[in-house]
Amino acid sequence: MTVKFKMSLVNSIRAQIPPVHPEGYPFIGGFAVVTLVLFWLWTPLGWVGVLLTLWCALFFRDPVRVTPVREGIVVAPADGRVSLVTLALPPAELGLGDQPLPRISIFMSVFNCHVNRSPVAGRIDRIAYRPGAFINAELDKASEDNERNSLVISTSNGRIGVIQIAGLVARRIVSFVREGQSIGAGERFGLIRFGSRLDVYLPEGTKSLVAEGQTAVAGETILADFRPGDGERTYRAD
Repeated sequence: MTVKFKMSLVNSIRAQIPPVHPEGYPFIGGFAVVTLVLFWLWTPLGWVGVLLTLWCALFFRDPVRVTPVREGIVVAPADGRVSLVTLALPPAELGLGDQPLPRISIFMSVFNCHVNRSPVAGRIDRIAYRPGAFINAELDKASEDNERNSLVISTSNGRIGVIQIAGLVARRIVSFVREGQSIGAGERFGLIRFGSRLDVYLPEGTKSLVAEGQTAVAGETILADFRPGDGERTYRAD
């Protein structure tokens, strides 16, 4: 009985620990090596290294998400705070026209999960990388000045732009997808190291279902719904 209880307790604890994305292994390993060196130099510094290693593992966590699945739903591509809901001119490389479109910006701090997920199901028509600066991603001008990687996804409800924007600390945008590929809502398409922002450009006339200051969960929070009164949603865990 005691053994079963201990196994149940261990399994419960393991279930609460999210897996780490493979992109994070080299960084976690590097932090661990530095931690060993710090312990050798001075024990208190070693414990600082332990905390930093745990933070690095937390940063690269990749938890399972339950995504609502139904045509017309737009879900959050990132964990974080909805920093801006506005009309803005999309970057030229997206090819979405020269008129302002609804834009939802989500700011990710260094404590948020940084695995990014597709906001919609569709076909990736374009991927455009643009080098740039590394100013604070919370600033509106970061959408124009910072390093970014842009995706244009075609759906039956129009074309949607998703932009990964590097932040003050970020120095690498990673993409897992390619042009011409089909992708489902909530599927992973990339990540950014270490602190950044995502912009979502929606078709003209789309109304946002989130507000500035709201906390978004990648793959789960609904940003917009092109068919708000059409049928019930189903869900997929991934």
